[in-house]
Amino acid sequence: MNNRIELKNHQQEMFNFRLRLFIGIGFALLLLGVLLGRFVYLQVMRHSYYHTLAEKNRISIMPIVPNRGLILDRNGVVLAHNFSGYTLEITPSKVKNLQTTIDELAKIVDIEPRDRKRFKKLQAESHDFETLMIRSRLSDEEVARFAAQQYRFPGVEIKARLFRDYPYSDKTAHLLGYIGRINQADQDKLEEKDEEANYRGTDYIGKTGLEQYYEDELHGKTGIEQVEVDSAGRAVRILSRTPPVSGNTLILSIDAKLQEIAEQSFGNYRGALVAIDPASGEVLAFVSKPGYDPSLFVDGIDADSWKELNESLDHPLNNRVLRGQYPSGSTIKPFMALAGLYYKVRSPTQTISDPGYFTLPGNSHHYRDWKPGGHGMVDMFKSIVVSCDTYYYGLATELGIDRIFSYLSGFGFGKKTGIDLDGETSGLLPSQEWKQKHFKQKWYAGDTVSVGIGQGYSLVTPLQLAMATATLANGGIGYHPHLLMEVKNSSTGQIRKLENSPAFDVKIDPESLDLVKRAMQAVTQPGGTAAQASAGAPYTIAGKTGTAQVVGMKQGEKYDASKLDERHRDHAWFIAFAPVDKPRIAIAVLVENGGHGGGTAAPIARRVMDYYLLGKVPDAVKVAEPAASAVPVVD
Repeated sequence: MNNRIELKNHQQEMFNFRLRLFIGIGFALLLLGVLLGRFVYLQVMRHSYYHTLAEKNRISIMPIVPNRGLILDRNGVVLAHNFSGYTLEITPSKVKNLQTTIDELAKIVDIEPRDRKRFKKLQAESHDFETLMIRSRLSDEEVARFAAQQYRFPGVEIKARLFRDYPYSDKTAHLLGYIGRINQADQDKLEEKDEEANYRGTDYIGKTGLEQYYEDELHGKTGIEQVEVDSAGRAVRILSRTPPVSGNTLILSIDAKLQEIAEQSFGNYRGALVAIDPASGEVLAFVSKPGYDPSLFVDGIDADSWKELNESLDHPLNNRVLRGQYPSGSTIKPFMALAGLYYKVRSPTQTISDPGYFTLPGNSHHYRDWKPGGHGMVDMFKSIVVSCDTYYYGLATELGIDRIFSYLSGFGFGKKTGIDLDGETSGLLPSQEWKQKHFKQKWYAGDTVSVGIGQGYSLVTPLQLAMATATLANGGIGYHPHLLMEVKNSSTGQIRKLENSPAFDVKIDPESLDLVKRAMQAVTQPGGTAAQASAGAPYTIAGKTGTAQVVGMKQGEKYDASKLDERHRDHAWFIAFAPVDKPRIAIAVLVENGGHGGGTAAPIARRVMDYYLLGKVPDAVKVAEPAASAVPVVD
């Protein structure tokens, strides 16, 4: 056997060993480097990010909803305020069987069919993860009953919330408006204005009226509370708190008692009333009758209540002061007289013979006066006192529509007044251009005749007529009507007053103004069309009655209210200001289907002026229903 000796290459083996060792160490160092790099990335470079995430798990940011600002009248009477109460709320996404849950809840707390319908409406308008109210204003007993069985109702909870209350209810509904749940349209507007952060945790926002117009003043500033929570999400302690800032208090020019008297004075009539301080434009009373209960909308109105309001023949949701457009009737005559004097078409002493009708040259059509047989010889003073239609048919024809449009627009006719409420309409002061644009027809002389007595195409809102009356009373200086008088800062208590500045200046000769004012004062004296308006008054009243046709009459046909449906009878107007020498109040009253302004509208105005000027509260604030009569309407 041959012995073989195998020699090992120790040097090569050592080299291979060291190579493997270095590779292993290098790989370990590489892994350590990657781990260290990741550690540096997470703990140093991304420290703020992950620290924030960790804090979010530990700290909950809770919005604190501010108290909504109060709304007061000029004397400090509360018109809108907040009160706390309990609500029963459901999160649909956390409830397995919603209908069964509501049925079981109804055995513990009182849930009416109206509540169920309102909940369904809210559910249709919201996301499943949102918390929706099924009952509001729970009693303490109901809260206790539910609390004892809350374990049976996952996704159902009781919350303490602030509610908005309107003590005067329907009497101030069209003035104040109401708040309602924030919907998608509201959310979009908040995002456009970059204000969504200030509404976190807030469910309600102003929807109409002053609640909407002054939302920025009333809402306030949302606070923030940092709360440490445990793994189960339960609050452990409060880490920091930025308190909310309550909304500011609005102090209105409205007199609540005056508002109440005015509203009650309408009795069962529908209509509108606006009272203004001529020297400032402050609105003293703002009545649209009938009104509605604004609290119906705060929590979401149910279908039955909405149908009742929306389909009512009385149209309680219609703000007649802002949006009601009516023929002005003879209330336009004082302004037409001023136009005639301004353009020197008529002089104060110039007379016309009134046979009881007016005819255009070359036309046999009779435009009839309200008084058959006419008023005999009539000058400008008498034309206002007895409300002679024939006089103003002729005056309008001599002026022409262009000059009528130019002068009357200076009083605000055909324009929005600029009051601090949304939704105002502009009425209609017609012109040749307007008719051509809307009807593709030229303007005819007969169109002008009707405008002269506030009929035809002409339309006014009660607010416009009140502003025009205030401007006349103030010698041609007109102020934009406004409801807000002062704003009280909720934090500092500092009061910011609204500055008044004239909106326009109508050129009125002092002698012409004196003539028209004296004639309007005579309207309320024996022989005038509103003779009872100033009976026994210790102050002087200047006024003008008006009748606005609802349905047209055929040629030669006499007006007979007894043959007409109540809603087809004429509307009654009355405008006035007092005292005549130094007016403190100007007023416009419209009574829908009220007939003669002197019989229905003027007594309402008198009650309002008596309270405002004398502090006199009427014993009975009710307007007597006039008897249907075939007697010609006194305009």
